[in-house]
Amino acid sequence: MWPNGSSLGPCLRPTNITLEERRLIASPWFAASFCLVGLASNLLALSVLVSARQGSSHARSSFLTFLCGLVITDFMGLLVTGTIVVSQHAALFDWQAVDPGCSLCHFMGVIMVFFGLCPLLLGAAMASERYLGITRPFSRPAASSQRRAWTTVGLVWATALALGLLPLLGVGRYTVQYPGSWCFLTLGAEPGDVAFGLLFTLLGSLSVGLSFLLNTISVATLCHVYHGQEAAQQRPRDCEVEMMAQLTGIMVVASICWMPLLVFIAQTVLRSPPAMSPTGQLSRATEKQLLIYLRVATWNQILDPWVYILFRRAVIRRLHPRLSTRPRSLSLQPQLTRRSTMQ
Repeated sequence: MWPNGSSLGPCLRPTNITLEERRLIASPWFAASFCLVGLASNLLALSVLVSARQGSSHARSSFLTFLCGLVITDFMGLLVTGTIVVSQHAALFDWQAVDPGCSLCHFMGVIMVFFGLCPLLLGAAMASERYLGITRPFSRPAASSQRRAWTTVGLVWATALALGLLPLLGVGRYTVQYPGSWCFLTLGAEPGDVAFGLLFTLLGSLSVGLSFLLNTISVATLCHVYHGQEAAQQRPRDCEVEMMAQLTGIMVVASICWMPLLVFIAQTVLRSPPAMSPTGQLSRATEKQLLIYLRVATWNQILDPWVYILFRRAVIRRLHPRLSTRPRSLSLQPQLTRRSTMQ
């Protein structure tokens, strides 16, 4: 219940939007087409991943496990959230009448946070795995790489779910957002709303920053080995270059899609005077900005699979045939080992 004692439920804010305005903004055909394209893209990427896992090396098998976790997460995120949004756009139902207890809104808020954070956390986990695989190739047993990767994916899912459940435990609130078709964290000035908004922003931003740092070091290491004194005899394997190209693409896509929303959330909850009034109202400009940034962030779930599909060796060699004629080596690891023994 809001402080003004209105009859609105705990997840409902006054939005002052008419049914006609909702029809103009909420197009069920656009939402359905968007979801179908994303679901088809992730299914295609998953089928390619399944075929690529056969006969792959330990290092590549671990990386492909992370990619499988990312594609499955993106697919389920589009499927679950898309079902709710498309249904709301088609029926234009009244949240207060359909969901007076806010169970559906709370569920959608949890999955929005969960499926939003998972790609960022998985990107950081993949960057860490590649960093250790390139700079510390013998620091981990290869036999357990795939099992360790699935364990890490499970921990990422558990972390994102734990954060998403915090508003149900009293830290922050999930409320219906403009134009009344989705639920997300509340950009209010209440201590719980500020804490949850900043925690969400901080965890997402740290994941992007860690990915950028570790990927930069990994790429620099590959370039050093590639252009080193023994480059003619020992160059990085094609698969290692391919994995770094895919991981860099995933990082760039996540940064472009998610950083505007994360920065906007932090700026809004820290704004003085508060952006949200005591009655729970946001300015129309703020509500529209949140909707735009959320739609941009959703593109991450569609673009992720295409990064993997398009950045494969088979595709790159078709675009640049000369790459298939250069000398290929067995591994990057011997040169790294040789460097460490000489120091």
